[in-house]
Amino acid sequence: MTATTELLTPDQKLTPEQFLALPEGDITYELVDGQAVLKHKPMSPKRFHARLQPILWRILEDWCSSPDCPKPGSAHTEWAIVLTRQAEPWIPIPDITYVSNERLPIEAMADEPCSAIPELVVEILSPGQSFGAVAQKTTDYLEAGIPRVWIVDPQAKSVTVFYPDAPPRTFTGSQAIQDDFLPGLVVVPQDVFAQARIP
Repeated sequence: MTATTELLTPDQKLTPEQFLALPEGDITYELVDGQAVLKHKPMSPKRFHARLQPILWRILEDWCSSPDCPKPGSAHTEWAIVLTRQAEPWIPIPDITYVSNERLPIEAMADEPCSAIPELVVEILSPGQSFGAVAQKTTDYLEAGIPRVWIVDPQAKSVTVFYPDAPPRTFTGSQAIQDDFLPGLVVVPQDVFAQARIP
């Protein structure tokens, strides 16, 4: 979520309710171990991140909102999810989230954080972010019950898919990402990066 910095002090412990009640601002925070932590460290997202996010969102949204989709649902950008991490409340804000209507029925949706466990979250690396640091967050997502996590690396032009029961797999070039868990979804990395005009 975004919040104003003057209301946060170092080492201030927050409950999920206090965190979600923070006034809106222009800096995005996540709740980790009871503290509001900057989502993007050490640098803010740049052009490649900003180009990739809407393109990937559109691919997912077109797929899950199609009348022919076997697993209809909705895709979202920057939507807070209420989860648990190491027995503590955790509210991350993935770059993109897909959740099916089965897990979160349309009639249950309200203007609030995601209360269901999504099927997929996508994190796009920003300049200065290491793959390893985001991979640790991926482990936390999987342990919280999210069955698929993608890390998109604009520099390597790759998408790494993480599974709860198999080693991660990295897709590049014309290798199509296809997954029985997300039936009918086909994502080709080189097409995504071409649409984003990433050289």
